[in-house]
Amino acid sequence: MKRILVPTDFSEQAENALKVALKLAERHNSEIFVLHSMEMPLHLSSSGDTGNLPESLFFIKLAEKRFGDLRKKKYLDGITLNEAIGHNEIYEDIEEACNKNNIDLIVMGSTGASGFKEMFVGSNTEKVVRTSNTPVLVIKNNHPEFNIKDFVFATDFSEEGRGALDKAQKFAKMVGAKMHLLFVNTPANFKTSFQAQAIMENFVRGMGVENYTLNIYNDTSVEKGILNFTQHINAKLIGMGTHGRKGISHFFNGSISEDMVNHANMPVITFKI
Repeated sequence: MKRILVPTDFSEQAENALKVALKLAERHNSEIFVLHSMEMPLHLSSSGDTGNLPESLFFIKLAEKRFGDLRKKKYLDGITLNEAIGHNEIYEDIEEACNKNNIDLIVMGSTGASGFKEMFVGSNTEKVVRTSNTPVLVIKNNHPEFNIKDFVFATDFSEEGRGALDKAQKFAKMVGAKMHLLFVNTPANFKTSFQAQAIMENFVRGMGVENYTLNIYNDTSVEKGILNFTQHINAKLIGMGTHGRKGISHFFNGSISEDMVNHANMPVITFKI
């Protein structure tokens, strides 16, 4: 976790994400990259030569001023930020920044319940989560401390999820968290305890996973099971794998009810399968 990217629109939510990124950077001696994607009017963004247009320069100067105001924040005293301004769609700018700077982690802010819904259903940010090869940590609230002791990793324990598990366990080890692997047993996809246990044990076999537990939780839906189990053990972070549109849809679009969207008021981290 040597290079952390924080996309920003200079909102309170983006600052919440930046503060978490700073805490992680302090512990791991990481560099912080802050990216702002300009939302220029369509006639400018589609002109093909925006850099020489007076109107475009206005938006660039505005972004530079907002970066200047950000640097004056007291919590950034003595902190070096690598700043960049993007001119494309946010998910395209983020992908370019990740490739150019070898980013290890993206930390993004989101608003409350409605923001979380927007984050994962049809927005540009959803495209970041869905397409990013880099882990994405979504921060919804202010976290004066960001000490994750228990980390719930929800998965269906299929073979294709092993890659996400590998990334998740590395992250858990870096932040010093115990990982609780979770299988949510629902009426629609019921497994006996014996069957579920066998699936989980086979999933982790040979993966070198350390400091973890295997958990079966019965509930009426996957989203309720994730939330209820997480609250039951008082964990502070939910993680899961994503696999393009299929993966994010499985967890956040259609099969996950409004309850999941509305009540997941805690950080969520996604790992590309």
